[in-house]
Parts: sequence; structure tokens; C-alpha cells
Amino acid sequence: MEAALRSVPLRRRGGVLPGYGLALGFTVLYLGLLVLLPLGALVLKASTLSWEGFVAAVTGPRALAAYRLSFGASLVGALVNALFGPVVAWVLARYDFPGKALLDALVDLPFALPTSVAGIALTAVYSQNGWLGQHLAKWGLQVAFAPAGVALALTFVGLPFVVRSVQPVLQDLDPHLEEAAAVLGAGRLRTVAWVVLPALFPALLTGFALSFARALGEYGSVVFISGNMPLRTEIVPLLIVTRLEQYDEAGATAIGVVMLGASFLLLLVINALQARALRGRKR
Repeated sequence: MEAALRSVPLRRRGGVLPGYGLALGFTVLYLGLLVLLPLGALVLKASTLSWEGFVAAVTGPRALAAYRLSFGASLVGALVNALFGPVVAWVLARYDFPGKALLDALVDLPFALPTSVAGIALTAVYSQNGWLGQHLAKWGLQVAFAPAGVALALTFVGLPFVVRSVQPVLQDLDPHLEEAAAVLGAGRLRTVAWVVLPALFPALLTGFALSFARALGEYGSVVFISGNMPLRTEIVPLLIVTRLEQYDEAGATAIGVVMLGASFLLLLVINALQARALRGRKR
């Protein structure tokens, strides 16, 4: 009995705890009901369209404009967070200062704050009569009811994903590595480039992917600040809701299938890059 148990890989046995079959069955059932079944229903509903009808639904001028805005603004927001999010994580992980706990809690505010409230707040601040918008308007800069406002809202909702992905890695990164690089003559920029960034890269990719994916599906915070003008400031989730309100369920699910495929492809690419980065670190 003991010899037979040893012949089974530890990963197959589920570690030292029993219940591998029950746990696996529960996992498959849970994910099937929660994830696979709704997504399968989405694809099945879209399949009621003919191929010509599907292409017409997902490649119309209004749909293409919504794709450009959603993907473009999501990419901008994720890149901004990937640039400044590690700076926030660095401050929280490496320094002690008055109000640190409050600042740390503010990072998670987009998680807890209803997205519609965030949209209203951003609109109040950046509209032409808002606190900041009225000053930007003097310079001819419009944020609210413009693509810039969409990118701003998506940056807001995506920031915690980057910070919380990078912060634990920075906390576990041994400061002696940076000190050793400094002793060997490396400057600050070179230390960051050759010591800190390689350790952060997989986590930064994860935060970027989560931020981008979260932005693609965002609705509440964008619907107020964007103005929802077709062909200009209309995002894909809003277009899907509009199609549903027009009782075009097949057209709405067709656009949903496109977004589903794009998000899945994005996650595959990011996971491949993460695996490659981890293999490079182990060499």
C-alpha cells in the first residue's frame, strides 16, 4: 500500500491532504457552472446568426469605432498604470512615512467604490465646469465627454491591479542585491534596469494584463464621463447594452464573442510571456 502510494506523483495525490478526486470534481463543476456554461451560452446565441449576419454585426462602422476606442483607451490606461503603478508600489514597499496606511488603502479604493460613483466623480472634476476641467478648458483641453476621459476612467479602475501585483515582489526582493550592485559600481538607473526590473517583470506583466482586461469590460465609470456619442465616445460594453435595449440579442452576443476571443488571446500571450520570463530568470 505504501509502495503504491509512493509510485503516484505528489501533484497527482494533491499533496499531503486526501480528497484529490472530490476536490477536482468540485473544481470542474464550479468552473463549469460559473464560467464555461455562461460563455458557452454566449457563443451558442451568437451562432444563431448566419456568417454574413455575424460579420455585419461585428464589423459595422459603429462597432469598429467602439473597438478602436475600447482597445485603444484600455491600452493607454494599462500602459500608464504599468509606468506609474510600480512607483506607487515602490513607495509603499520600501518607505515608512506618516499616512502610509491611508495611502495604501486609497490604492484599493477603485476595488470597493461603485464604478458609477467613480464615473460621476471624475465627470464632476474634469467637466468644463469642474474643478480641474475649467482650467484645462482654457488651454483647449477637453477631458470629459472625450476619448481622453475614457482613458482616464480606465486608468483609474486598473491602477490597483498593477500596484498589488508588483508590491509583494518588491517586499520580498532582498535589498542586499541592490546594495551589492551599488558596491560593484552600478548607478541607480543601472541597478533598477539590471536588478529590480528583471525581478518585477513577470509581476508587472500580470498587473498589465489584469489592468487591460479589467478596462476592456468596464462600463459604469465610463458611461458618465464619455458622453456615449456613437462613432466617437461609445465603448464596446455600452454598444452591447444598446443592442440589447433594441432587442438585437444576437448582434449583442456576436460583439460579445469578439471581445471574449480578444481577451482570451490577450491572456494567452501574456501567460506565454510570463512563462518565458520565468524560464529566463531560472537560467
